[in-house]
Amino acid sequence: MNKQIYPLLIAQFLSAFGDNAILFTVIAIVMHGAQQASWYVPALQSVFLVSFVVMAPWVGGFADHHPKARVLLVANLIKALGAGLLLLNVEPLIAYCIVGFGAALYSPAKYGILPELAGHEYLMKANSWVEGSTILAILLGMLVGAKVADYSTQMALIGILVLFGISALTTLALPVQIASKPEPGSKIIAFAKQMGQFFTTPRSFFAILGGSLFWASAATLRVILVAWAPLVLMLKSTSEIAELTLFLAIGIIIGSALVPGLIPLEHLRRARIPAYLMGLLIVGLSFTNSLWPARLVLLMIGMMGGLFIVPINSALQEEGQHSIGSGSAVALQGFFQNLAMLLAVGSYTFAASQGVDPVHAMLGLGGIVLVATFLVSLKLPANTN
Repeated sequence: MNKQIYPLLIAQFLSAFGDNAILFTVIAIVMHGAQQASWYVPALQSVFLVSFVVMAPWVGGFADHHPKARVLLVANLIKALGAGLLLLNVEPLIAYCIVGFGAALYSPAKYGILPELAGHEYLMKANSWVEGSTILAILLGMLVGAKVADYSTQMALIGILVLFGISALTTLALPVQIASKPEPGSKIIAFAKQMGQFFTTPRSFFAILGGSLFWASAATLRVILVAWAPLVLMLKSTSEIAELTLFLAIGIIIGSALVPGLIPLEHLRRARIPAYLMGLLIVGLSFTNSLWPARLVLLMIGMMGGLFIVPINSALQEEGQHSIGSGSAVALQGFFQNLAMLLAVGSYTFAASQGVDPVHAMLGLGGIVLVATFLVSLKLPANTN
């Protein structure tokens, strides 16, 4: 493994930590302030996702046509700008949208630089390390960010600014690759053309739609748990409900660590097996009515998710590097993933407003994952094991 992967892991960990710490800090700012409308916190999460969808035609090409190490630096500085605006009491929706823009720019550069650092032989292993460290950063960011923000939102924001700053400085240790010149013309038209070019191979089709399926399922399950846990498990506090998500995240870390030896890139078709199991486990969770079995099932769901998403990310980066560019491929993936998350969470929110029981919603989600996995897997050629 190229030792230059380590600065990327450090920079990614700190940046992902800051991303999640700032979310809970913004929620604390809202809860402590006058604006407490029921739509406000979902709106905060939505503007973050919308940044990925809206900026997708530009950020992938930007990452491919500039040294990715420098793109990571710029993206961290944009995130720091958003945190700084929050510190200056700027409207949270505006400030958090800017953080989302920085994250949208960061993502294609982060995943796009992996093939440059690791090569084909170690690409799966590098992805598993990045995925595992990201989930760990998400966990710690949630826990530490919420605790510090409850004590002082200003202290939390200052700490987040420091994290983004250190992450930016760490990217200076990454190699600066010579980038290709940007093509003239409309970026939106170019993005549409890239979409058509990338969907021509079964592996790229599977990678894009499979990744969208995973993240849409994960986002919807997380929202359903908030309603399901108090109703079925009789959990009353936010921290108790958050612990359920903790088991899900730990499972993803374990699955990400196991995947290099189980699903090499040459056998991408195997990734459909953990996807099917993930759907069955979500169905099983809907019939669970006690705490420890629920925790164990969530751990298993996370493991299957980790085994599913890491090969998909690796395949997408490799396919992108040989076609439209790895950064553009990741931006394309981000567009579909975040659009899928918006649609999935929005659909559940509408269903919940119509009185749909969370148990039935969870059962339906598991069924949708099973059907969607079958449909997506049809695009993989039979000779891919």
